[in-house]
Amino acid sequence: MAHHNLHTVVRFEFLRTLKKKSFWVSTLIVPVVVGIVFGLVSFSGNSASKSVSAQENAAVTFSYLDESGLISDKLGQDSGGTPVTDRQVAIDAVRAGASEAFIYVPQSPARTAIQVYGKDLGLFESAKYSAVATRMIAVAVKDKVNSPELTALAAGKVSFTQTMFKDGKVSGGIFAVIPPLLFLGLFYLVILFLGNQILNSTVEEKENRVTEMILTTLNPTTLIIGKILAILATGAVQMLTVGVPAAVGFVLLRGHAGIPDISLAALVPEPSAMIVGALLLTGGFILFSAALVAIGSVMPTAKDANGMFGTIVIMMFVPLYAVPLILSDPGSRVVQIFTYFPFSAPVTAMLRNGLGSLSGIEATIVITELFILGAAAIAVAVKLFRHGSIQYTSKVRLRTALSRR
Repeated sequence: MAHHNLHTVVRFEFLRTLKKKSFWVSTLIVPVVVGIVFGLVSFSGNSASKSVSAQENAAVTFSYLDESGLISDKLGQDSGGTPVTDRQVAIDAVRAGASEAFIYVPQSPARTAIQVYGKDLGLFESAKYSAVATRMIAVAVKDKVNSPELTALAAGKVSFTQTMFKDGKVSGGIFAVIPPLLFLGLFYLVILFLGNQILNSTVEEKENRVTEMILTTLNPTTLIIGKILAILATGAVQMLTVGVPAAVGFVLLRGHAGIPDISLAALVPEPSAMIVGALLLTGGFILFSAALVAIGSVMPTAKDANGMFGTIVIMMFVPLYAVPLILSDPGSRVVQIFTYFPFSAPVTAMLRNGLGSLSGIEATIVITELFILGAAAIAVAVKLFRHGSIQYTSKVRLRTALSRR
């Protein structure tokens, strides 16, 4: 009978959520907005690239004075320049509008700045004068060195490959970090999208005054566990709804729209890191869900319950402020506190798991802690719901509720 009731609760809560228009609006709006943003970024990037290219190739009529001897007469003429001998006269001509631009190359341009004077065409368009000066100097240096390879090396245009080893095997580097960190993204996605629903899952029955009738046919434990399982299933639907379009978009658009061109073959996750990430995600979800259900059980209205959701969100984001410390010194006391404090443990541990600084012993301790505290939080939530299910107008006093048998 209990099994049948649990199945009924899970099915009812799951289908009730999926039938809500607000659920699908909040779920589908994410990939739509992300798609629009990537489209705008791609369009802006292409426009900016064309503008920069146009500036680099812009034809500018200018005068120049070269005291370094780098610029030959032919190069100056080909670039659209006219040599002059009086610097101040050339500057005055630009100020008076008689000349479009003047470029002054000092005797040692490596130590002294090249000076560019020009007609103000706006913040972006005026940059074409500097672009012309830069291009002219680059060609002059290339002609002097007479070696494209040395010129490229001097400009820092060096490509390289690197191979790192871990435990005698080639490590995946950054590509091994990405897959485990996806669990962290899923954790934030589920809690932020479903947090209010979890919080209000027990308040709705209280506001509708149906808890007395529900508890005549259902055990509170069955009801609470059923709600959490239904929300977990709803979260899975939400992950697939957002994740599948994101994966398809990455495959189709990689290398475009600002998406890095990463080979899928390079994203080879380590099995142990993926297992640890999945367990941390599950344990963290159980703990946070049970805590939200417990908070909802003591609140008389959804408005009162929603006020507590901000506190939960803050605890989720606090570890992100310690990311530089997690990267540089994962053994520090602050990072250790974040790793084992229950409500910062899921985020911190998933970060460290992805970055490879979470040891097997630490992972075991954190996972065990999350599941034990999650089970304890469910028990507390059940007790609070049983006590506060018919307390419609005021908050449940925790000391009274937890001390009552």
